[in-house]
This record gives sequence, C-alpha cells and structure tokens, in this order.
Amino acid sequence: MVLLTVPGAEEVVEAAGEAAESVNEFSAYIKEHIPVMISFGVRVILALLFFCAGRIVIKWLRKLVKRSFERSHADKGVEQFVDSLLKFVLYFLLIFTIAAKFGVDTTSVAALIASGGVAAGLALQGSLSNFAGGVLILLLKPFEVGDYIVEDTNHNEGTVKEIQIFYTKLSTIDNKTIVIPNGILTNNSLTNMSSQPERRLNLRVGITYESDLKKAKDVIEKLLLEDECVIKDKEIVVFVSELAEDSVVIGARGWVKNEEFWPTQWRLLEEIKLNLDKNQIEIAYPQVKVHMS
Repeated sequence: MVLLTVPGAEEVVEAAGEAAESVNEFSAYIKEHIPVMISFGVRVILALLFFCAGRIVIKWLRKLVKRSFERSHADKGVEQFVDSLLKFVLYFLLIFTIAAKFGVDTTSVAALIASGGVAAGLALQGSLSNFAGGVLILLLKPFEVGDYIVEDTNHNEGTVKEIQIFYTKLSTIDNKTIVIPNGILTNNSLTNMSSQPERRLNLRVGITYESDLKKAKDVIEKLLLEDECVIKDKEIVVFVSELAEDSVVIGARGWVKNEEFWPTQWRLLEEIKLNLDKNQIEIAYPQVKVHMS
C-alpha cells in the first residue's frame, strides 16, 4: 500500500483545530457572561421604560402648569418662558435619576457636572447672556407676546409669537419666522409699535409746483375726516411739510387704533392718489427741465 501525502494538509488540520478551540473559548465566555448580559439587558429595558414613563409625567406636569397660567391670566411670554425652562430642568432630572438608579455613581456625576458647568459657562457665555436676557424681558416687559416690535440693530421686525429661554420668535407680515437671541434684544435698542393702543399716521404726498396746493390739501383732509378708522376726537392735520426741488410735499397726520394702522395707511394712500387724479392734481416725480434761450 502506498500512502500519499497532500502538501499543506498538516497546516489545514492545525488551523481547523485552532478555529475549533477559539469557538469553544468564545462559547465558554458567552456562557460565563450570560447572567451579566441578561442583567445588563434588563437594566437597559427598565431604563427605557422609566424614561418613557418620565416623559409622560413631564408632559402632564407641563400641561398642569400651563393650565394654571391660563386660569390666572398670566402674561403669555411668562407662560412660554416657564414652560421652556421647566421642560429643560425636568428632562435633566429624569436623565440624572435614571443614571443614579441604574448603577452610575452620582458623586462622580455631580463632580463631572460641576467641573463641566465651569467649562460650559466659559464656552456658552453667549447662551448665558441670552438666558439672562430672557429673564430681563419677563421682568422689565419691554414687549409682550402679540406686540409688534422693530429690532433697531439689524432692523428685524414682526409680531412677537414666543419668548423662550434663549430666543424670541417674531412672525413677519409675510408669515416668515425670525429667531432673535434674547441677549440682542436686551443689549440693544428696539421700538415697540404696540405699546400704546393708538398710533399716529404720518402720510407724505408730493405734488407739482403747478398744482393747486389749497385744493390738494382740502382733498386729503376730506379723506381723513371721512375715513371710518381715523379717530375724529384726536388731532387731524394737513400741512406743507417741505418745499423740495421738484415737488411740494404735503404732510397729513391722524390717529388710528394700533391693529388698524397698516390697512388704514394703505387704503388712504390709494384713495389720495385716485382723488388727486380726479381733481387733476399731478403727483410729482423726479424730472429734469431744460430751458433753451
């Protein structure tokens, strides 16, 4: 009998033996640590369940606080700010409680938070300034939810919709949302267009020097007196505002309720144009006259 030897057969057998040994070691490791893995899995599941239950409780508490604000007729901005702050604090406490309940050393966590707080305070100076700005807005009340404001630095303007911990949201006339950091609103000047219930119209119309000035003033004054939104027991005045290079500028002033300001201004400007045209009073526009001798 002749025995044939396949080259490399011994290496294959040896490799197969090592692989089988590795599989056996891995199986033994798994069997040894199965209780630990099961315990860890149970803790993860419990932590998730605890987090879900905590979210439900947080939502309930937020609704409870919101209803109490609504019953007390508190300022809308205060309600939004407290809700935003309450949400942040409650979620932080929930996560900290889960960590403490499931084996994390709270002492080391507290030390880590304290040291991290210093670093975060240095890194987030702007955010802290915005938080302080939010508190000042609620205390000093330069504006409230529903007011129309103009931020003078960047010339952003709109109706205040929300006052949150770090930001204030404005809604523009064309339904865009502007988010402004609270620090900017408290460290710079702004104009609150809604602070008073009434607002003055300031209209300016330029007519040509050849037009009948007295007739133009009478037409504009009549429109102001006949408009239902212009308050009649407050000053209504029509006057010559400026003798410009190519026009006589007529100024007109009257008072309207705040919420009627823009519709009234747009309507009056249109009516002034139409009525001046009817009375053959020409509205001026930039032009150059050349006189040849």
